[in-house]
Amino acid sequence: MPDAEHIGHLGTESPESALPARRLSELAEKSARCTTDCCGASTTVSNGGAERPAAVTHPDLAGLVSVQLRSGEGPIPVAVDGGETVETGDLLRVERWPQYRAVALDAGVRSCVTMPFRRPGLTVTLSLYSFRPDTLEDASHGPARALGDLAANSLVRDRSYRAALTELDHLGTALRTRPVVDQACGIIMHVLACDADAAFAVLRRVSQGTNRKLSDVASSIVETRGRGLEQELVSLS
Repeated sequence: MPDAEHIGHLGTESPESALPARRLSELAEKSARCTTDCCGASTTVSNGGAERPAAVTHPDLAGLVSVQLRSGEGPIPVAVDGGETVETGDLLRVERWPQYRAVALDAGVRSCVTMPFRRPGLTVTLSLYSFRPDTLEDASHGPARALGDLAANSLVRDRSYRAALTELDHLGTALRTRPVVDQACGIIMHVLACDADAAFAVLRRVSQGTNRKLSDVASSIVETRGRGLEQELVSLS
């Protein structure tokens, strides 16, 4: 079986959607391998945004995922909305989801099961497919479910780790710019004869009024020793 491939939302891929690609690909590939009569698998992850990264074990399955994300109809949307496993024993005998059904049958898929794995802020789906009808009844109770739970937990940890790195980066930036902000506030206090709180409020007002970063405004004030500050405040009033 070839390695699972990652596909972006409706054929596009952003840096953010590429982040969980490895986890999704591994989940799809391992689940397909450990499920009897499974001819392939697909996975998606959604967090309420426009992007919904996905992975498939075979290029022909990409159309099954894309048609569901475009139309909002099919096992994946139903599983995400309801939080319950969606099983379809034989696509020849069902009439719902006509667009999805047509694409699936064209790819030779007769039966499928989609399992959702909900976590705070995101939902992972794992879909398994078979060329034969009524062959995946037990799939949602097999090892694929354990793999889905593990992948969902890993994605949550990955997201928390990225958030922590971002917070540390912001903290580092704040620490680096704090001295120049303090200097600028001191100059403003001297020029305008105000206290520290009022000086910082002036600095923030100039930043917002000129659409410049607070640290950039502070650096400019330090470099000019506050010359022209009063005129700039008048222009913003």
